[in-house]
Amino acid sequence: MVHGQVTLASGRQADYYVDLRRVTLHHAGAPLVGHVLLDRLTAVGLGPDRVDAVGGLTLGADPVADALLHAAAARGQALDAFVVRKAAKTHGMQRRIEGPDVAGRRVVVLEDTSTTGGSPIAAVQAAREAGAQVLAVAVIVDRATGAQAKIEALGVPYHYLYTLADLGLA
Repeated sequence: MVHGQVTLASGRQADYYVDLRRVTLHHAGAPLVGHVLLDRLTAVGLGPDRVDAVGGLTLGADPVADALLHAAAARGQALDAFVVRKAAKTHGMQRRIEGPDVAGRRVVVLEDTSTTGGSPIAAVQAAREAGAQVLAVAVIVDRATGAQAKIEALGVPYHYLYTLADLGLA
């Protein structure tokens, strides 16, 4: 947690920043995130037996997806990850989504924390355009500032592990 005035990716101002990359990129934190989120997804019927791949808009979703695929692998389960670019590459394969192809696959879009839902919504749209069936969005921390309603308005269930109140911020 970083205290002080910050501008969030949404453009909104906040008096603190929930810097989850300090957790999701930490040698001890990442495995915990993977297992806790995998347990949550499994509890709501979105475990590796029902979901083929997880991912989201780079950069916030990348370490979360990696943590999930490693947690699943540690349990002997198959779960792929994918990365959604903000725009398609202009060279090489010119792909917007990197990793195993998501066409025809069941996916969960991820994000570390969400304020307005902009990043997960962009990832949902990209995944759908690529032919994926988006089953849900899952975030580690929900800021309770409108993301859930916007995502659910797309017909996509929204799941989170923690709220700001859980972190002592609300």
